[in-house]
Amino acid sequence: MAIKEHDQIRQQVRAAYGAVARAESSGCCAPSTGCCAPSEQSVAELLSRGIGYSAEETAAVPEGANLGLGCGNPQAIAALQPGETVLDLGSGAGFDAFLAARQVGATGAVIGVDMTPDMVSKARAHAVKGGYANVDFRLGEIETCR
Repeated sequence: MAIKEHDQIRQQVRAAYGAVARAESSGCCAPSTGCCAPSEQSVAELLSRGIGYSAEETAAVPEGANLGLGCGNPQAIAALQPGETVLDLGSGAGFDAFLAARQVGATGAVIGVDMTPDMVSKARAHAVKGGYANVDFRLGEIETCR
């Protein structure tokens, strides 16, 4: 793939996820799409429950951190221990980072990396709102981390 094409794709992804971060609702269900039916559970929660997150996990993070964009529950298989350091690549609004922070505790650390400035801002705001002192979010592109 040519560098120019790669950069265009990256910009399109960044723009799409930025729009999700700025939207009032989550996942594919931004108000303009009209794709979501009303429910007592948020669409993000329903999507997350469908890929292995428990009701306790979806309720344990700051409101708005779960955007329903995940593709699996890494905590279910990671066996995280207190004091460990976790790197969450593509951390979005921080959902998995906040769940990991609970598992690694105050002596551990979680670093979330996302390429979308709006997502990083949203995640940082959730960290402050939720009192997550052991979580740090950084702006960066996964493929350029060395």
